[in-house]
Amino acid sequence: MTSKAPGPHEILSGRPTPLGAVFDGEGTNFALFSDHAHRVELCLFSDDGTEEIQRLTLPERSGEVWHGYVPGLRPGTLYGYRVHGPFAPERGHRFNPNKLLLDPYARILHGKFTTHPATFGYSVGTSEADLSLSTSDSAPHVPKAVVWDPADFPPDAKGLQRGWDGTLIYETHVKGSTIRHPDVPKDIRGTYEGLASQPMLDHLSRLGVTSVELLPVQAIRSENALTARGLVNHWGYNTAAFFAPEPRYLGPTGVAGFRAMVERFHAAGIEVILDVVYNHSAEGDHLGPTFCFRGLDNASYYRLVEGQPRFYVNDTGTGNTLNVQHPFVLRMVLDSLRFWVECMGVDGFRFDLATTIGREKHGFDRHGGFMDALRQDPVLSQVKLIAEPWDLGPGGYRLGQFPPEFAEWNDRFRDTLRRFWRGDGHAAQDLGSALLGTADLFDTRGRRAWSSVNFAAAHDGFTLADVTSYALRHNEANGEGNRDGHHANHSDNFGTEGETDDPDILSARHQRRRNMLATVLLSQGTPMILAGDEGGNSQGGNNNAYCQDNEISWLDWDTMDEELIEFTAALSRFRKAHGALRQTRFLHGVERKDGKPDVEWRAFDGSALNWRDPGLSSLCLLLRGCAESPAGCADAEEVLLAFNREGTAQSLELPTPEAGTWRREIDTSTIEQTPTEITEATVTVAAFSVAGFVRFPESTT
Repeated sequence: MTSKAPGPHEILSGRPTPLGAVFDGEGTNFALFSDHAHRVELCLFSDDGTEEIQRLTLPERSGEVWHGYVPGLRPGTLYGYRVHGPFAPERGHRFNPNKLLLDPYARILHGKFTTHPATFGYSVGTSEADLSLSTSDSAPHVPKAVVWDPADFPPDAKGLQRGWDGTLIYETHVKGSTIRHPDVPKDIRGTYEGLASQPMLDHLSRLGVTSVELLPVQAIRSENALTARGLVNHWGYNTAAFFAPEPRYLGPTGVAGFRAMVERFHAAGIEVILDVVYNHSAEGDHLGPTFCFRGLDNASYYRLVEGQPRFYVNDTGTGNTLNVQHPFVLRMVLDSLRFWVECMGVDGFRFDLATTIGREKHGFDRHGGFMDALRQDPVLSQVKLIAEPWDLGPGGYRLGQFPPEFAEWNDRFRDTLRRFWRGDGHAAQDLGSALLGTADLFDTRGRRAWSSVNFAAAHDGFTLADVTSYALRHNEANGEGNRDGHHANHSDNFGTEGETDDPDILSARHQRRRNMLATVLLSQGTPMILAGDEGGNSQGGNNNAYCQDNEISWLDWDTMDEELIEFTAALSRFRKAHGALRQTRFLHGVERKDGKPDVEWRAFDGSALNWRDPGLSSLCLLLRGCAESPAGCADAEEVLLAFNREGTAQSLELPTPEAGTWRREIDTSTIEQTPTEITEATVTVAAFSVAGFVRFPESTT
């Protein structure tokens, strides 16, 4: 096969911007950041990546950027770098030209990562460990970057630019959600094209989903400890290349399939949000492999322990922490984010362990460099931003403390929801806050009610079905002695651990699931559903299935509960139909212009709710438009929500309507949701259930 990089090539000085390998129609410019390097070599390979054809020293250095231009070098050429500099781990430097390094700006990868000893910068198994220098060539054992054609990545993608009002997020995995779907064509199951296939679009549209949030799709490297156990990093929170789509999910159209996926979602009115991991890289700790940042400029790309630069700051629990405080690392992250927006069309990002990238030397700072850069960026400030507001570092839990542009995963909502329906004491008081968007944490600095991302389950933890089926985690398949994963799940097995044929237990479990889904969809804030929860998907009690690329974590569409799917769809339609459930401003019981408070708390008998009652277990709230909203008084509609956690049915005294009638539209005690007009002043709310009522003016038909 004729190489796209026939040698020998000459190399000219080129230019320092843009970073990466950029083809201009006549040749390719290479630009690479490395502050502490002494020399940088560009290595060109045969089309199959097995033969190194030529090495070219980048001839110029402009500041901290090494660069060169190779005339005639065309897209499709495979390449990598060898970087010369001090190998002094005790001083934070780990340069080793025997190791082939990825271009951090690579958009396409060729080949796979391996666990071969040659991929380490030190001699594995020696007494000196990482202080020794490995002379083995790693090139045969690592992927190569591919020179890309600008025509394949035009920066002209358009997002949907939907506001937060009405957002319903569906968290899902590209492969896991489609690999077992019987209606998705076999040749695209588990791929980007498969995720946006018509059967998936039909399902998501039925649920009323407005945004899919994809577990990491940037190129991934599995940890050596996993591959040694015959496992892989299925979730993908171990990024190796921040610009390249994960090759495992490529379909028949290759990288182009990613943008095609986004465009199909957009045509269906669905946004695409990416879960991104800029807090660490896949190179691990000081004993990890060297395939990119570590060999390019370890002391710049990573945060090193002060006074002991041989070791890495590990705020992430993964072995290293990217040094986003460094201007060129920050530049790489921002360039990467803009690439996914402008060239791939994505609509937003969920930042994994966002506290890490918001941490300065003095600690977490909502006004730190990364936050400020993101908020002022003319492209990135216009997309949806979601923070996972915690990490393992000092002062790492920061729920409610991110800038106003961010929404945040609200784990307090999740735990409160589970505790309330399990019957825990004092949980009703916490539920009151959760139902109104956790205003005590989020209602600051002009933040909006959508800031709280509410969920009953997410990828990390039990599925909704398992929350109601298991009291204990069952992670034996992970090979870690069942020590991994959350130990406090606030779950309930109803007296039998796992699967059962007992009809009473099954009925109670199904009821609990409906209650939890209803609580998520009826709360102020932004609801999120974990893929499969709408159909009762189980992981067999595994609450940390990050390494289970198999039937444990793949959705089994053949066993999906069709009735629960339709119930979820009905909840979604109810939420969409009634603006009182989707307020953008927080509700505080403030009197509106019409003299009515925007929200009222009530007991079932119509009296004021006694929040100081330690036995409080059931409550009602009456929702109207926010008093602070210009449109708050224009809508005469009222929504009454009743949460009955008692083991017996309760009589509910409906507020006397000034006009119009009440109608029951949600009842979690039944499968089918049939709107029923209420003619009596008192109605019955079944045991362990949620009921939703709407008062329509007389003019409403």
